[in-house]
Amino acid sequence: MILEMKVPSPGESIKEVEIATWLVKDGDYVEKDQAIAEVDSDKATLELPAEMSGVITLKAEEGDTVAVGAVVCLIDTDAAKPSGSAPAAEAPKAEAPKAEVKAEAPKAAPVQAPAATSYAAGTPSPAARKILDEKNIAPATVSGTGKGGRITKDDAVNAVPSMGTPTGGSRGTERTKLSMLRRKVAERLVSAKNETAMLTTFNEVNMTPINQIRNEYKDAFKAKHGGLGLGFMSFFTKAVTRALQLYPDVNSMMDGDYKIAYDFADISIAVSGPKGLMVPVVRNAELLTFRGIEAEIKRLALRARDGQITVDDMTGGTFTITNGGVFGSMLSTPIINPPQSGILGMHNIIERPIAVNGKVEIHPMMYVALSYDHRIIDGRESVGFLVAVKEALENPVELLMNGDAKRALEL
Repeated sequence: MILEMKVPSPGESIKEVEIATWLVKDGDYVEKDQAIAEVDSDKATLELPAEMSGVITLKAEEGDTVAVGAVVCLIDTDAAKPSGSAPAAEAPKAEAPKAEVKAEAPKAAPVQAPAATSYAAGTPSPAARKILDEKNIAPATVSGTGKGGRITKDDAVNAVPSMGTPTGGSRGTERTKLSMLRRKVAERLVSAKNETAMLTTFNEVNMTPINQIRNEYKDAFKAKHGGLGLGFMSFFTKAVTRALQLYPDVNSMMDGDYKIAYDFADISIAVSGPKGLMVPVVRNAELLTFRGIEAEIKRLALRARDGQITVDDMTGGTFTITNGGVFGSMLSTPIINPPQSGILGMHNIIERPIAVNGKVEIHPMMYVALSYDHRIIDGRESVGFLVAVKEALENPVELLMNGDAKRALEL
């Protein structure tokens, strides 16, 4: 029996996916539930498992965009499982076509030689001319591969601007197609810049109180909660959820002529994964304890790192926290994650001299930034929100732990 394998739906809003990588070759024998391909959607990279055991026939190439429900491969379930030596015996046959291609390659050169004298040589087609003009590349610098030396659309697409006169050393280039996820991220970032009235306000936080709590309780916290670390993210998440309750406009979104307000805080946490930026969501973060927040962030981060993040993990979110400080960033203006209206940027911690009660003291300081959509959030709310975050971080025992650090940390 020939089984048609179709692209499953990763989510309700996803209509197409891209074949990122085939993990098997055409004609391979696959086992049921074996991962045969990685497919990119505009939200995540997912593995495609074989539905049955048998010999596979691929119907799509790597990089192809296919609709959800389309057939991407066939599995012959009646085929017998080959012995271990079978693939090795077929290997020389697979090399034969490559040898023929190499043998014919020198014959192609004399055919194109007269084309240089053709009137069409170096003349771009209308589509190619438009692309070259957009790239600001002169047609004279492009070698045409079309009939009579004409510059085709593919020639224009593959053309790269001159990098100046080489003076030695390696000058190689590589052109790779962006994944569907990366293209979607790029589209959303440009959309956020173009379609929102984005503004950023800044403040600084004295991290001494949090450092003192972590130094005092992190070992006990790790021992009590199965190796779970007490990091900064739980403090920032608790401070953000408190500030969102004080300034609910920051926890709202634009929907045409309407404002949608939420009485819960689903916090999106920006993390860097092997496939690029991922933004999984911590649901109802306002109800979680420090331990609960740390456990959920760790779970989502591991799933993102291992490429196991799902569309549902990244769907929704009412506010985002991003931490550029892990890469050494001192200050930045984070971009809103649409359709959300606000994003908090954390940065690195640097010891700096500050004035404390009329005296100069050195403390670990962090700059924080809030980017917000000015269409729905006014200056009073945005500045007040960031000040509330600062106050909670600088007085965590009273404002985030109800005056009892050990109880808040479940020790």
